[in-house]
Amino acid sequence: MPNVGIQLQGLSIVILQNNDVIMIENSGDIFPGDVPESVESVNHDPFLREKEADHGWHVLAILSVLMGFASISTDLYLPAMPTMVRDLRTTVGTIDLTVSGYLIGFSIGQLFWGPVSDRYGRRLPVASGLVLFVIGSGGCALAGSGESLIIWRMIQAAGACASVVLARAMVRDLYEGPQAARMLSVLMTVMAIAPLLGPVVGAQILALAGWRAIFGVLGMIGLLTLAALFTLPETLPESQRNSEPLGRAILRYGDLLRHRRLLGYMGAGGFFYAGMFAYIAGTPFAYITYYHVPSGLYGILFGAGILGIMATNLLNGRVVAFFGSDRTLLWGTVVTALSGLLAGGLAWTGCGGLWGVVLSLLVFAAMAGFIVANAIVGAMSDFPRQAGAVSALVGATQYGSGVFSSALVGLFADGTPWPMGLIIALCGMASFASALTLKYSAT
Repeated sequence: MPNVGIQLQGLSIVILQNNDVIMIENSGDIFPGDVPESVESVNHDPFLREKEADHGWHVLAILSVLMGFASISTDLYLPAMPTMVRDLRTTVGTIDLTVSGYLIGFSIGQLFWGPVSDRYGRRLPVASGLVLFVIGSGGCALAGSGESLIIWRMIQAAGACASVVLARAMVRDLYEGPQAARMLSVLMTVMAIAPLLGPVVGAQILALAGWRAIFGVLGMIGLLTLAALFTLPETLPESQRNSEPLGRAILRYGDLLRHRRLLGYMGAGGFFYAGMFAYIAGTPFAYITYYHVPSGLYGILFGAGILGIMATNLLNGRVVAFFGSDRTLLWGTVVTALSGLLAGGLAWTGCGGLWGVVLSLLVFAAMAGFIVANAIVGAMSDFPRQAGAVSALVGATQYGSGVFSSALVGLFADGTPWPMGLIIALCGMASFASALTLKYSAT
């Protein structure tokens, strides 16, 4: 059989056959499986077979599930948090720390999985992370105290983060520039179904089988995803992997932090995520306990925010084509700052009641579609051979900032929405300030 391979370059395919190079321009959206039947491999990967042809949507679906682990692992048990406080005989602050503990494991884990994937490829680290996620989910289901639940949540997160950070890196393996931003928006739109359904499904599981069953369901999701992973082709060929020792690759995080534009992207996305996790940690008690919203209705209110995120992610793909990623990111943070200030003011004064807080927070959350994908793609655009490490660094910043914001919500909890509103307002302004620095940063 002749030596045949394919390399993906932006919107083009390079076909290599017996050392002859044929360039096919304007090939449209390219997935690892989108190849002619006569082609033996993609990106020189020997595991891609002819039967992978026309499996583009299959790859998209798996990447969406992988990215969804970040949200479903928390959103599914949000309606159960007040019940967990009573069942484990602990405090609201302790249960809030289960979110913070998850974010700690998620942040630190990404810094490990990123360089590992740049050296050894994407699939093996994802599989290892899924196994760890299943173990952590089982531990959460059997936890006998709030403190042990926090520890198991950290273990669960250390596994889940591999799926998220490497799904983003896989997008960078296949796409560049605005096309990468558009594809990441598509992925985020698809995977937004998970947090949309999470609180609603979680409330039903809680009513039927109790909060421990929620973590049992998460473990089953992990096992099913692990099985599906073996049908996913490797997106990082050996020729493009980072061959330097793993320890040295991890130390290069310091070199990356010297780039001012990278810091701007990290700040814009990181502070926005901090506000979002303050929202996630604070709304169950603000809505259910303070405003006496039934847990089922809470799931609907939370789902409305996800619908807003899905809408802006779809819109982002079109807006970026006209205005570019950086300008779209900047205006997204402007709206974030304004809506965050409004939410903080309404929470403090009590004006507008439940719906005033809900509507302002819906606008805040919806800006994720204009901020997250553009911040990630902008950060990775200058480091194609370190996409895994940069994705991990950006992700660690985003979720690491969430550690502090969700912890602050629990620390200053006073039975009112005010601490949550204040933290969200501050995070929105900081996100805007970070995005503004991109206008004046050359490197």
